[in-house]
Amino acid sequence: MKRHLTTLFQALLAIGALLGMMATRASARVESEILPAEKRRPSVEMAASLAKQAKVAPLASTLNQPFAPPSFDLTDEEEAAAAAAAARLANQGNGPAPVLQTDHQILEEIVAKVRPSGTVYLGGKPLLMFGKRFVKTGAHFTVTYKGVDYDLELTQIDGTNFTLRYKSDEITRPIQSGKSP
Repeated sequence: MKRHLTTLFQALLAIGALLGMMATRASARVESEILPAEKRRPSVEMAASLAKQAKVAPLASTLNQPFAPPSFDLTDEEEAAAAAAAARLANQGNGPAPVLQTDHQILEEIVAKVRPSGTVYLGGKPLLMFGKRFVKTGAHFTVTYKGVDYDLELTQIDGTNFTLRYKSDEITRPIQSGKSP
């Protein structure tokens, strides 16, 4: 029993020592991390001046608005009509308005300039020759005419004739050996 009392006494002594150390630590003076008001005043005044919102001058009424231009709410048809009217006004002093070409007219002009150098049969199938280049039936190729690229399709090679398609229009022309003009 004496032994238990000694152990109990030692435990109480250890607890008391621990509490004593904590009490002295708790009573120690803690310094604040917040500066006194006099030292904070310049920073607070600068922050207040930076946060102050200035009055914005109104925009001029003649200024173009990029987010809602005057014709912003027009339908596609109204916009197209307005663009056509503007083009007519711009061209009034410049002579007649340019005539828009149909796909067929464009194809006729292009085919008149396309001059294959002949045909070759490979594996029983005809190929149209353009210099060192060979084009088979069903192949697409690009032709640049008046600065615009056009996608043409070779749809048929028949003896001495060939057929080209541009969009939904087709034209058949004879194969005339010779150089393109």
